[in-house]
Amino acid sequence: MKPGLAIAALCSLVLCSPAAPAHADPIDYDTAHLTRQLQAVRITVPIVVDGALSEPVWQQAKPATQFIQNNPVEGAPASENTDVRVLYDSEALYIGVIAHDDDPGGIITNDLKKDFDTGSTDLFEVLLDTFDDGRNGYLFATNPGGAKWDAQTVNDGRDVNSNWDGIWDVRTRITDQGWTAEIRIPFRTLRFSSEDAQTWGLNFFRQIRRKNETTYWAPVPRNYSITRASMAGTLGGLSDIRPGNDFRVKPYALTSGNKTEAVPTDGTMQGGVDVKYGVTSGLTWDFTVNTDFSQVEADEQQVNLTRFSLFFPEKREFFLENAGIFQFGPAPNMPNGLAGRQNALADNVLFFSRQIGLSSDATPVPILAGTRLSGHVGQYGVGLLNIQQRRDGASPATNFTAVRLRRNVLANSDIGVLVLNKDGGGVYNRVLGTDANFLFFQNLNVNGYVVKSFSPQATVAGSGQDWLGQAGYNYSSSGLDTHGNYTTIGSRFNDEIGFIPRVGIRKLQDQAGYHIRPKATYRWLREIFPHYQIVNITRADGHFDARYQDFHFPFTFQDSTNGEAGINANKEDLAVPFLINSRRHIAIPTGVYSFNEYFITVTQNPGAALSFSGRAATGPFYDGDKKSYVVGAQGRASARMNASVQWSRNLITLKEGGYTTDLLTTRVNYNFSTRAFLNAFVQYNTDARELSANIRFDIIYRPLSDFFLVYNDRRDSTTGLLIDRAVIAKLTYLMAF
Repeated sequence: MKPGLAIAALCSLVLCSPAAPAHADPIDYDTAHLTRQLQAVRITVPIVVDGALSEPVWQQAKPATQFIQNNPVEGAPASENTDVRVLYDSEALYIGVIAHDDDPGGIITNDLKKDFDTGSTDLFEVLLDTFDDGRNGYLFATNPGGAKWDAQTVNDGRDVNSNWDGIWDVRTRITDQGWTAEIRIPFRTLRFSSEDAQTWGLNFFRQIRRKNETTYWAPVPRNYSITRASMAGTLGGLSDIRPGNDFRVKPYALTSGNKTEAVPTDGTMQGGVDVKYGVTSGLTWDFTVNTDFSQVEADEQQVNLTRFSLFFPEKREFFLENAGIFQFGPAPNMPNGLAGRQNALADNVLFFSRQIGLSSDATPVPILAGTRLSGHVGQYGVGLLNIQQRRDGASPATNFTAVRLRRNVLANSDIGVLVLNKDGGGVYNRVLGTDANFLFFQNLNVNGYVVKSFSPQATVAGSGQDWLGQAGYNYSSSGLDTHGNYTTIGSRFNDEIGFIPRVGIRKLQDQAGYHIRPKATYRWLREIFPHYQIVNITRADGHFDARYQDFHFPFTFQDSTNGEAGINANKEDLAVPFLINSRRHIAIPTGVYSFNEYFITVTQNPGAALSFSGRAATGPFYDGDKKSYVVGAQGRASARMNASVQWSRNLITLKEGGYTTDLLTTRVNYNFSTRAFLNAFVQYNTDARELSANIRFDIIYRPLSDFFLVYNDRRDSTTGLLIDRAVIAKLTYLMAF
């Protein structure tokens, strides 16, 4: 049977099955959050954060109750009760949680490490919109094991920075009635106004993993999440509190030994310091001297079968904090994992901090010092970053500057400007742009930006425009989900502090799909989401370059197992030969190629103790054919130990030659407690002929103070000979005032 007929048959089966009711009364989300109001109670007696909620003072606070589902039955009452109380004193906010559960033995705890995977565990999360602006907030989450996850959300959930770290504490307990949590958040961790009486936006979220059920105190439709600050309830009763000086000094000391095949071990010692100062209640100034990122996890390798550079995300702490302030235009789409289309074209990122302190092959380039001013002042979002990179071999000493200013307008929209400058080695690159994001009716976003680059003719030769412009929209509802944009990029546009996969093109992109939740299949099938996407690219001279079309049919079961089947249609006009494999010197000749990929993916319930995933694809590929397979498994022996493995293979057959690539990725994590972790990350890549290991041991011996022991090893996978090896011991110590 052809894939299209198979999809149609499955749709018919799903939609024509006997009905089984699964609905709730509709909710007016524009007004529902206005009824969710909670009063914090000031206390004078101490709270012992032990997860027991044993102090009598907890009973003085009226609880937040009556949580509402957004999954699986949007608008229905939660299947299990949740009670949340809020207390405070002059130093901190206290949140007490009683998560009732009729089956405590079914509670799932997936991990104990900091910034754990929130999707595969029972969970409680809180949103604090401390400026009550319906746009921005802090997120704090924990699971029944007491693990910590925190983040910042910006622009009503358009950007979530899960790499932000705050000083806070939590303890949990599993009881015969469910589980409990006590959370203490010092006011000095938060930014808020200087008013004597405070009103904050507030929402609570609970996830019951075995039921794949998500519930909210202030209801949120299923196409959004707790990051939607404009739908939060209200926390009142706060008065006479101050955020404190928020002055932090975090020095580090490091010793390391390095070895290559030809060079003996070379020991080094170094030190540096990071400083953070709260200039105002909403503005923070950071300084860094002799910055080091040796404890950061290694990049996950990818096999590139496209003509363009692949995107590797930023992982370094200094650049990740407050990263949302510097976001320009809509949040970029960076597909990865078991996506329907692998190696999909990444969106443009105008400011990409990974261009600082890293060479093109991800080799670290020393950073001398830097500063960052970021935060909010009234209706303005402000970001200023300046980094001085040291001279390193052939790389000259280089200065990087990024300036971002954003002004809130209307109910939940903004306009802004971005200025970038790179200066070093006698050459410069500058970028100046303006953007606008307008939100209408809570679910329609219209956005656009215009950017101009400035580079010497000697740096960017040739002729053509040095402008980049984009206009787009995004509409998301419980049913229809569609987005699109039109982008034009001049052939001389040059952004050396950004990620711009290609220039000299005009790109039209559009996607539309519909979320279908048939009542007939409610007990086993939660949703199907057939959708279609087209990306059409022409060159600056108007000639056709490429067209990509996706016909996809994903489906999600009630336990969150999901699958997807579809067709990826490709047409490309190669104006120059495409070197698809440099090691084997295989190039695809110029010409017009049309080829379709047929695929299916399946990912089992990630909350299960053992789950599997896979992707299989086949079809023509340029002047030959390609078969691709991905097989993965992840297991959880307990909250302390989990592991995953993924193997991908590409079998490429072309007229110019054939080859096979294998990429094996293995992760093993052991958590001694919520403050001590051992992580091993091993990769085997036949295309790069490399076997690499990144092993990290981390002890959080006091809040935001760590001892790291890191071992890195790279070897030639064919000979086993050492390429390089490093052993690093690093100690950080946070002093907060």
